Amino acid sequence: MDNYVIAVLSDRIQAEAAYVALEKENVPVSQVTILGKGYKTADEFGFIDPKQPARRQALFMSYWLVPFGFLAGIGFSVATQYNLFPWAGMIGNHIIGGIFGAIGGAMGSFFVGGSGGLMNGSGDALPYRNRLSEGKYLVVVQGAANLTNKASRILRQFQPESVQGYIDPTRL
Repeated sequence: MDNYVIAVLSDRIQAEAAYVALEKENVPVSQVTILGKGYKTADEFGFIDPKQPARRQALFMSYWLVPFGFLAGIGFSVATQYNLFPWAGMIGNHIIGGIFGAIGGAMGSFFVGGSGGLMNGSGDALPYRNRLSEGKYLVVVQGAANLTNKASRILRQFQPESVQGYIDPTRL
């Protein structure tokens, strides 16, 4: 099943009517899925939660930003010879500077890596999740190109908000 077609419909009645129309046109019902209230959720269908790539990106960035921040903190402390805590001594102040640098690196990986992963890691899944949150319904047909093309023609009769075709990236 290399291809997908996803139609966004405004209500449950339209989604069910589209499902029946697909069934009448001999589209195998095993390859048709309705997502929305009372049907499958985005998680059950397999839309990626945008928070997962964001977490993964933030963790990946922390592997190099935290040690770099630690070394940069020590370097800054050595270069400036700033005595932040007189009780800690010269070496203690350099280590404290390194710890502050590591904290800065962790914050950078969280804010930059997390927000970048949140914005770029979800692909089209986030808009579809938002549509489901608004109470819309999705009709998804999976199958060969000829099947999804036929389904797309049928679904357009219901004047959906959008009809989008995809090729499964794992099959390329």
